[in-house]
Amino acid sequence: MVKRVKHEGFVYNVTTESGNLFANGILVHNSGGLGTPPHLRVEPGAIHRANKGVLFIDEVASLSPKSQQELLTAMQEKKYSITGQSEMSSGALVHTEPAPCDFVLVAAGNYQGLVGMNPALRSRIRGYGYEVYMDESVPDTPENRWRIVEFVAQEVEKDGKIPHFNREAVELIVNEARKRAGRRNKLTLKLRELGGLVRAAGDVAQTKKHGVVSPEDVKEALSIAITLEQQISRQIVEARKDYHVFSTEGAQVGKVNGLALMGDSGIIIPIVAEVAPSASREEGRVIATGKLGEIAREAVENVSAVIKKHLGENIRAYDLHIQFLQTYEGVEGDSASISIAAAVISALQNVALRQDVAMTGSLSVRGEVLPVGGVTAKIESALDAGLKTVIIPKANYEDLGTLDAKKLAKAKIVPASNIVDVLDAALKPCKKKTALIRRMRKAFKKNGLK
Repeated sequence: MVKRVKHEGFVYNVTTESGNLFANGILVHNSGGLGTPPHLRVEPGAIHRANKGVLFIDEVASLSPKSQQELLTAMQEKKYSITGQSEMSSGALVHTEPAPCDFVLVAAGNYQGLVGMNPALRSRIRGYGYEVYMDESVPDTPENRWRIVEFVAQEVEKDGKIPHFNREAVELIVNEARKRAGRRNKLTLKLRELGGLVRAAGDVAQTKKHGVVSPEDVKEALSIAITLEQQISRQIVEARKDYHVFSTEGAQVGKVNGLALMGDSGIIIPIVAEVAPSASREEGRVIATGKLGEIAREAVENVSAVIKKHLGENIRAYDLHIQFLQTYEGVEGDSASISIAAAVISALQNVALRQDVAMTGSLSVRGEVLPVGGVTAKIESALDAGLKTVIIPKANYEDLGTLDAKKLAKAKIVPASNIVDVLDAALKPCKKKTALIRRMRKAFKKNGLK
């Protein structure tokens, strides 16, 4: 029941225990009255509920600056007021006396997220606790392999619907853990993704009414339970191939098939180089186009140092134009630097590059080929696209043990120690190539490099 009060021609709704009708009908929906008891307008936050216990915050750097500051204050004072309102409070705020919040903080997040973290909050964590960077892989030992076996059984039990795995199927899961580690003699610790594969294989076996999960079920799961990045990269590669953005046969001057990563999936990036007379009288420029990250741009600049030192070319009279074709997905890192160098040298010397070759590797300013990540994923992408030869850093060669032997037998893998090894494998055989390789090997030897 509402009491109405008349005053100079106006009628006011007076709040009662049934609520403010004006606020309820016009301003908000289902608002309570101002008479709502304070204990119904406030609710303890996580810091209060964690009193004398542990407060776990995931993705801590994603908290707003204000929330991080409040968290810091609560940690230092060990008490914090509760300020809030409920849907019954008609917009009224309640501010309580400081409530106890003495807790142990466990915060998690990505390394990249540290830039968004309150420096004072991080300082307290470092000063009164520990910072731990979690490993992404563990040594490939019998003990750790057995733990992967236990993990598979655990995921089956947790699911409760899929059948158990036979020995051969479990061995495939262990091998996938090696492959996803991306490093030799390692097993991945990204168990969430591995668990997804276990459940997908179980679903396949269940659909086929198998009593246990077999290797064939795991292989089918691997082909259908692929990441979004893998699906996108496959579509991009197919489209580029259909429209001849890259080729898998013949030879072209200044064009090379580079390899990069999109998430955890390999992708082919065609790179084209063109040499033109310098637009400046003083010095030529290196001009790169494409969606390149900072490190990728630095890699482009470093290529000119290699050319000057080991090719003996005076490139001051030229502008070097380098284009990453249709790189809408972006290029990060320097794993395309040997591809850039090969394309530029091909254009400078007018020697064609084989188009059935793909390559990945980081290039130092001394001309050495350095190891990169994601080699197995890049090789798989190249083989799926129909390329016959893949050049990789020699230091990554032992990482190939996790690749399927049948797939690996379809192509030639060339380990390269320096840019001369890359050119020797990638350039089309001709007299110009022979003379160039001889000249560059002589320059390497003169500079004390192998």
